[in-house]
Amino acid sequence: MIVGIGGIARKVLNIFLRDALYTKYLSDAFNLSQAEYLFEIPLDSIVAKGIVKNSEAVQPPRWPGVKYLKPEQSHIYQSAAHKIAEQRLIARVHLDALWWSFERDSAMV
Repeated sequence: MIVGIGGIARKVLNIFLRDALYTKYLSDAFNLSQAEYLFEIPLDSIVAKGIVKNSEAVQPPRWPGVKYLKPEQSHIYQSAAHKIAEQRLIARVHLDALWWSFERDSAMV
């Protein structure tokens, strides 16, 4: 977990880490697959909607927008994403790709 930052800086760092994981050369060179389950999901409105829609237990707070996201709120969303990912037997970082592609494909219909 990234401590002390929220909002846009946290999202950019999570995107960087996810993309490094998805790049074979970087992933192999730095053994990123060992940290895969520690990576956070980059939070934005599409991901927040996916988390809210798929959360069975406690619902996360109202989405404030990535610019206004506080570390405490981020933690709640990350914890919910972690639970969803565990049920699907994947790392939470991969939920981003699922929900973004679903959102894109839904818009094409």
